[in-house]
Amino acid sequence: MQKRSRKLPRDTNQLGKAIVDIATGNVTPEPDPGAGKDPAAVSLGRRGGLIGGKVRAAIMTKKQRSESAKRAAMVRWSNRQV
Repeated sequence: MQKRSRKLPRDTNQLGKAIVDIATGNVTPEPDPGAGKDPAAVSLGRRGGLIGGKVRAAIMTKKQRSESAKRAAMVRWSNRQV
């Protein structure tokens, strides 16, 4: 069964080729999103990301944390798709 995340092209010629490729099993695999990344840089970024929120929350006052949370909630819910 075809994956739902795969987008078919809109051009009729490309769509026809995609359908034939799917039917014959000649579909090229989707590229790995993390294939070209340096593992050392990824681990360094992850370490910083794990620490960042805790340190930022410790530095902020209660009022600043509250304002930040309100602002985040407004952004999160303002662009809601129905």
